[in-house]
Amino acid sequence: MLQDKIAQYTDKINAFVTEKADELEQFRIKYLGSKGIIKEIFDEFKSVSVEEKRSLGKVLNEFKQLAESKYLTLKESTENSEAKTENTQQDLTLPGEGFEIGSRHPLALVRREIVEIFAKLGFTVAEGPEIEDDWHNFSALNFPEEHPARDMQDTFFIKKGGEKGDIALRTHTSSVQVRMMEQGQPPFRAIMPGRVYRNEAISARAHCFFHQVEGLYVDENVSFADLKQTLFYFVQELYGEGTKVRFRPSYFPFTEPSAEMDISCTICKGAGCQFCKYSGWVEILGCGMVDPNVLENCGIDSKKYSGFAFGMGIERIANLKYVIKDLRLFSENDARFLKQFKSALI
Repeated sequence: MLQDKIAQYTDKINAFVTEKADELEQFRIKYLGSKGIIKEIFDEFKSVSVEEKRSLGKVLNEFKQLAESKYLTLKESTENSEAKTENTQQDLTLPGEGFEIGSRHPLALVRREIVEIFAKLGFTVAEGPEIEDDWHNFSALNFPEEHPARDMQDTFFIKKGGEKGDIALRTHTSSVQVRMMEQGQPPFRAIMPGRVYRNEAISARAHCFFHQVEGLYVDENVSFADLKQTLFYFVQELYGEGTKVRFRPSYFPFTEPSAEMDISCTICKGAGCQFCKYSGWVEILGCGMVDPNVLENCGIDSKKYSGFAFGMGIERIANLKYVIKDLRLFSENDARFLKQFKSALI
């Protein structure tokens, strides 16, 4: 009879005990599975007489609830037992797993090294806003109104008009030089590191933002010879003794005379490679004597004082120092790239 079968399986369920997950899973399949004993008994229940259904219905439901309750109770007990066993197997005397130490960004490393080199020559660090007006970014620096740098294709303009002209993201940190000279009188000896913005297409060799370090030295009787010796010292400190330097005439609105400075390629040691376009030389900065008009615009007597200025891209310096050929790597935050600089954490 069906009732005897239910009673037989009820005794087996009550007697079943285990702490093993695989045995408990077999119990679930045997009794509660889609082809299990309970499913078979319910199929048999459909064929019994109406009188038997009245008496067996309640018994059958209690039998199903018993199997489900037994399974859930043993499942909780088994999980707790496994967790306890796992904890007791841990050796608490072993050293902990430490956190992975991060690394400094290569641009931060190069920036700090540049600052430290110029600090030995008495240069302090000056900073200014990244959002600038026309006066500090262009006009005070001798940029004529028709200069291409004022075009929207080269500059990110934010707001039209204003007391001191259009508002834009600064295109160079020379604006910090203007603010320094407006707020005091010489002597000035400072460098201006910071982020700048140009409206350029992003590629391996160009980006819409990059980082500069500009320098300014204004005092009485400052000459171009002072400029050359300062930059020569900087190159020897940064790239090592024996690095060759050359100056080429150039043009910048805010300096006169102006020059661009090249160094012997650090990748091929001057022999010629793809990076230096097989010339053996790489341009790293622009420089020159501060134009007297710039001094006068900032309220400084150009007949009494003279000075020099220079500017370099930190990305270009890092390219040469670490042989990094794609500028986009500096801003993509790829951990695989950044981990290469762990050795320079100090």
